[in-house]
Amino acid sequence: MENSRFMDIIKRKLQYVDKTYWTVFILLVVIAVIELFSASSTLAFKTGSLLGPVWHQVKFILVGAVIGFVVQLFPSKFVRWGGYALLGVAAICLYLMIIPGSPFVSTINDAERWFKIFGFSFQPSELAKLGLIIVVADRLSQAHDEQELVREFYRTLGLSAFIIFPILLGNLSTALLLGGVVFLMWFLARVPLKYLGGIMAIAVIVLVSGYFIVEFGYVRAHRQMTGPFKRAITWVGRIDKFVADDDVDAEDDYQRNHATLAIARGGASPLGVLPGNSVERNFLPLAYADYIFAIIVEETGIIGALALIILYVVILFRACYTSSKYADYGAMLMVMGLALMLTSQAFVSMAVAVGLGPVTGQPLPMVSRGGTSVLVTSLYFAILMCVSREQNEIQAQVEQSRADSYEDVPEIELE
Repeated sequence: MENSRFMDIIKRKLQYVDKTYWTVFILLVVIAVIELFSASSTLAFKTGSLLGPVWHQVKFILVGAVIGFVVQLFPSKFVRWGGYALLGVAAICLYLMIIPGSPFVSTINDAERWFKIFGFSFQPSELAKLGLIIVVADRLSQAHDEQELVREFYRTLGLSAFIIFPILLGNLSTALLLGGVVFLMWFLARVPLKYLGGIMAIAVIVLVSGYFIVEFGYVRAHRQMTGPFKRAITWVGRIDKFVADDDVDAEDDYQRNHATLAIARGGASPLGVLPGNSVERNFLPLAYADYIFAIIVEETGIIGALALIILYVVILFRACYTSSKYADYGAMLMVMGLALMLTSQAFVSMAVAVGLGPVTGQPLPMVSRGGTSVLVTSLYFAILMCVSREQNEIQAQVEQSRADSYEDVPEIELE
């Protein structure tokens, strides 16, 4: 009896799943599998297995699909509670990693962004992004007037600074991306413009001042930088190379040059050279990760590139459309924050691959190779689908209640 009731609840919930999000998710998975099979040739050569690198990623994708299916059936309040727990875990990991000589730091692809424990490695910054968006949305939705909103603004500002600081030490682009999304969430929550203007002014002053201090105090003086901000020289160097477009024999330039060649080959035909025929995958060190969009353009041309761009745009437009119907203000903010993070990260990754921005190391959501990235991106989709399913179910119940109330109105005969 209990099992039958449980299955009836599941069937009822499945009637209201968001088919648009699922369609985008499945299409991104198909693109990921096809392109990773092609772009992972260097990994296949190193491991001696043609399907090994792809199968490794497919396992994460399958786990992500299960997460998406299960989480979409949860009440959204569980997601909000989970956001606080997730942010707490991520914060602990981030601050453990910045301790000098920390045994928890794992270096992968010359970047110290992975937290290692019990033989497993993951990126706490990915968990922090998701957790912070959920918590900020929940806190801002608690405000009932402007005074409370300003109070929550300061609280989320302090929380954001606490979380973004350790991310900034190792990954400037992720810190800026997360800060930008939180800023847009404040704007959507209608935080007074004078506060937003003040934060923007402070951020610009800090970033510009930091750039000139590193540029003239270290880069041009040929001095090495030590301490927690030692990667600042790398950031400034990448900006200088992008602005000046110098042909320097360095790793970043090597990657940019071969990415440009891949795009040029793909641009020769609207359909590119077709999947499996890439040449630059054998030269790009991170063809399966940061520069996978360049391989997609090479193999599928402008048609494939536009199709992928449209998929990410659909995520944002779907979030805008569905959140406009939500009675739950916190759910609206959370959905918009998650959609903004997904699409902005995707466009930053694609811009770097085509030479429209300095090297950042941002993966293409759901497409680039990476276990943590795929699982966390699946969680993004799961939460989007969870909130959409819940709101669709509530709306259907309201409409049914209205229909029932009309049927209960007695007929009045006029004399």
